[in-house]
Amino acid sequence: MKLETFFWHPQNGWSVKKLPSLDSEHSLVFLFGASELINHSHPIDQLTKTYPHSHFIGCSTAGEIFDTCLLDGSLSVGVVQFEHTQLKTASYLLNPSNNISNQSYNAGRTLGKQLNHPDLQGLFILGDGLQVNGSELIRGLNSILNPRSKPSRKLTITGGLAGDNHQFKQTWVLAEGIPRSGAIAGVGFYGKQIQIGFGCQSGWTIFGPERRVTRSKHNILYELDGKPALELYKDYLGEQARDLPTTALFFPLAVHTPSTRKATVRTLVSLDEHTQSMCFSGNIPQGALTQLMRGNYERLVNGALAAALVSRHNIQRQFTPRSDEQGLKDFYADHNEPSLAIAISGSGRRLVLGERTEEELEVTLEELPAHTQQIGFYSYGEFAPYGVETICQLHNQTMTLTIIRENRDSPSLVIR
Repeated sequence: MKLETFFWHPQNGWSVKKLPSLDSEHSLVFLFGASELINHSHPIDQLTKTYPHSHFIGCSTAGEIFDTCLLDGSLSVGVVQFEHTQLKTASYLLNPSNNISNQSYNAGRTLGKQLNHPDLQGLFILGDGLQVNGSELIRGLNSILNPRSKPSRKLTITGGLAGDNHQFKQTWVLAEGIPRSGAIAGVGFYGKQIQIGFGCQSGWTIFGPERRVTRSKHNILYELDGKPALELYKDYLGEQARDLPTTALFFPLAVHTPSTRKATVRTLVSLDEHTQSMCFSGNIPQGALTQLMRGNYERLVNGALAAALVSRHNIQRQFTPRSDEQGLKDFYADHNEPSLAIAISGSGRRLVLGERTEEELEVTLEELPAHTQQIGFYSYGEFAPYGVETICQLHNQTMTLTIIRENRDSPSLVIR
């Protein structure tokens, strides 16, 4: 596996003198860029012309990640040329006039069917951050790729929802090489040579009174304790309610069912003053219990560190079953093979961390395997299994890491 990472900036152009010569049918180009590139796509066009035989996947962001740096208005790029692993991409375009939750579920099933194969090892998925119901998208994917009827086969699914730098106006996902609003796209990795690690951690703290969801539909919350949800939320925020929905990123909701105390974090993406309702990036089940959350620097950075440790452990476990010190040394000595780390961090984390945002990017890269290169983006939602769970879920305001590397000593595979 060969790997090159670089970036484009509107003032200085490309960070490399020449775009790397890694074009092939076995190559995958990751790109994460500014929301305005949907109307000014010349750097994306240059990439698609330079890599005409390669596969592409990418989206807009609430901040681009390159190495340990946070960028804005740029394009962060990683080009991977695999030696053995086969790739396949697929995309789906939503119709904004139809039910978004139903479409999101159908999109997941459609993409799952298109990418499914006995040799499929993992899937990386991206969706429009303002139009997609992430919960329903992942439910549709899992119904095809991780069905309950086959508990022994659990495919790794990771990815995230596009951002637009906290403007909440328009996000894009790359579909067939073109940045499109309302798009969902995925890439499948095929063959036993690919190694995919993942880690997902939060770091937010629950506070305030617990309230029950008394009226909701999919990802739209209408009432809490029989009162209009938006009215209550504004009461919590006080003067900060004037800047909704952006200020909601500082105070996401913890949602859990009465039967379990495991909370799922949900973030507001839009609101409706007429109905006093709130639209979230994922489902808010009726009857669930909710509380507000807030973050601080130390807990958020520790959460990012924990995500790196979990993802490193997942990769190490694929390389060797040994978890002792010698097993770790053997892992780090593995042929000096490169790894790509895709960091997807909830956009609210950036707002809370402020000028210290890059510190969470530093701790992730420090804990990852040697020869790891990191790119990624700040998102409106993250996709990954959590903890000991093997099934992908939608998360908000987590640091989610996907580590991709390849075992070079395995035979090739042909996927049709």
